Amino acid sequence: MDLELRHLRVVCAIEDAGSLTRAAAALRMSQPALSAQLRRIETMLGGALFERRHAGVVATAFGELVLGRARAILPGVDGLLADTARATRCRDAPRRVRVGSVGAPLLGHLLLAIRAVLPGAEVTARCRYSPVALLDDLAARRLEAAALGDHPGQELAAGGDVELRPLVTEPVFALLPSSHPLAGQEEVSLGRLAEEDWAVPRPDGDRTGEYWSSVCSLTGSQPRSPYEAEGRQLVELVRAGLAVSLCQATFVEVPGVTVRPLSGNPLWYRHVLAWHREGPLAAHGEEILRRVGAGYLSACADAPAYAKWRARNPGSARLTL
Repeated sequence: MDLELRHLRVVCAIEDAGSLTRAAAALRMSQPALSAQLRRIETMLGGALFERRHAGVVATAFGELVLGRARAILPGVDGLLADTARATRCRDAPRRVRVGSVGAPLLGHLLLAIRAVLPGAEVTARCRYSPVALLDDLAARRLEAAALGDHPGQELAAGGDVELRPLVTEPVFALLPSSHPLAGQEEVSLGRLAEEDWAVPRPDGDRTGEYWSSVCSLTGSQPRSPYEAEGRQLVELVRAGLAVSLCQATFVEVPGVTVRPLSGNPLWYRHVLAWHREGPLAAHGEEILRRVGAGYLSACADAPAYAKWRARNPGSARLTL
């Protein structure tokens, strides 16, 4: 009989338990079967490993030698097995990759990047307003990847199984009716903007409204927010001239609304990509970041107000690849 890893595990289990009876219970074996296996291991190695005493077993000097080597070998082997299992899971392309996103411009670029690195997979997507809910979905393996976002002082925190990779931190801009007097300015003062009626997103896990309010309070005024809306509805309220709001710098202007930078850049938004550390995208993380980063730069070029701001502020919103 050749020595196997399972024999070393048995020897360590006996030493940890301090008795053959307790070790047999831990190994889910009968005590006679464990005793017989220990005798075979001792015969194979050439000496007694334990002294049998009334209170249990104690390692002999020869046993201490074997145990020392076993405890040095087994962690490395266990690590190797875990790493190869993880690599195999990442290598084998899944049939479906589920992606989540907040309201950010990265979703399309993330989907294209995943299709490029896993061409045989079916890629699906769903949007939620709260990045916290999407993080929970990632941790629970209900999603494989997500495009998220947060604000200074409200940074997302992930558990050990979720990888968070910030892509870029960009300024938050003002969203105005095109007919508004402030729309003709190159930049808009947040203090002046706070004097208007606002349309704001509903309270949610991303705490956007809370962040806007906290920064506005530094100007000495708190905007009145009679309208609570998101996405298309928020834009329509602004287009109708009923309110002003804030938007991501990459927001593409549509007829009736105007995007302008805020003077002094008081508000910021961070784009973050996330995936499960043991999921199918873990091995492709750097390539996905590179592809999504290139897509983000193209989105910057398509947003005139942001393109001008980046030209005036080189390096202020740099990709963190």
